[in-house]
Amino acid sequence: MTPQVLPFEDFALLDDAECEAIIRQSRERLGARCVVLGHHYQRDEVFKHADFTGDSLKLSRMAADSTAQYIVFCGVHFMAEVADILSRPEQIAILPDLAAGCSMADMANLADVDRCWRELSQVLGDADARVTPVTYINSAADLKAFCGRHEGTVCTSSNAQKILAWSFARREKVLFFPDQHLGRNTGYRMDIPLEDMPVWDYGRPNGGLSDDEIRRAKIILWKGYCSVHQMFQPQHIDRFKAEHPETLVIAHPEASFEVCQKADYIGSTEYILNTVRAAPPNTRWLVATELNLVNRLREEVRAQGKDVHFMSPTVCMCSTMFRTDPQHLAWILANLAQGAVVNRIHVSDSDADAARYALNNMLSLN
Repeated sequence: MTPQVLPFEDFALLDDAECEAIIRQSRERLGARCVVLGHHYQRDEVFKHADFTGDSLKLSRMAADSTAQYIVFCGVHFMAEVADILSRPEQIAILPDLAAGCSMADMANLADVDRCWRELSQVLGDADARVTPVTYINSAADLKAFCGRHEGTVCTSSNAQKILAWSFARREKVLFFPDQHLGRNTGYRMDIPLEDMPVWDYGRPNGGLSDDEIRRAKIILWKGYCSVHQMFQPQHIDRFKAEHPETLVIAHPEASFEVCQKADYIGSTEYILNTVRAAPPNTRWLVATELNLVNRLREEVRAQGKDVHFMSPTVCMCSTMFRTDPQHLAWILANLAQGAVVNRIHVSDSDADAARYALNNMLSLN
């Protein structure tokens, strides 16, 4: 007999304390059959319930290595897709709120990337012979599958330079999507001139580029960006350091080129956390990444005399990450506790196989 699904409406108006009680009771019933993953950018009310915390790839690999039947990913849609791709067939990936997407990931879709590939082939000849497609892990599963089908790969913010080196060893050019800033910041650190990294505007024929620009390009950057990291501006650094000149600046490579050029350190969320944690006491840090992570880091290192500041003067948390709230997590877990699966994320076998190939190209370099 199929278990009856509890409707979300029964949970939507519960306060956080009521949700917490349901979450704890449900987890006791589920035991080791369920693992809850919490991305760094999650709100505290959800983050505290996670068995594992970290960035998206790390969490997916940890879940796949676990004995859990259910993988509840408190993150966004592409993260749950990666968890489904890398997990075992008997494991089930679940996203608490299906509306939790990623604005950056949404800036590249398969139709636009397919058209780009055809237009590149018209200028360069066979694109498969001259261009390696590389997608940032912050992308949909069908784009990871596209990269797999064209002998490309996936990258993260921590291994992008290694991935670009691997790609150039195979072909002369790289098509990098969806985040232009990660591609530009990484390419520049590899001594690739800015003029050799043009931006492909997917809303225009030939990406808005001339044939000569395409032929000259080393990295063709997709016109995409993270709405959170777009908020940080170089003048934020200048103003802060005018008042606190001893400040150390650390930025995520999804921030703009101008911000990263003014930063003392550039790296992934894990890199930011580890760098500030390992820093000497009584240091001051200005951090360019998502607000929830910065706030937790500030509290963690306060006792060491370290001052951690959020770079933007305005609040800019990840609004899609924020959609995962205690009410959705309580609803998911209460249903699982009685045997009902809601909000399952499942990638088709065809796309999963091709995406896994691209991911394995990346993982083989680690």
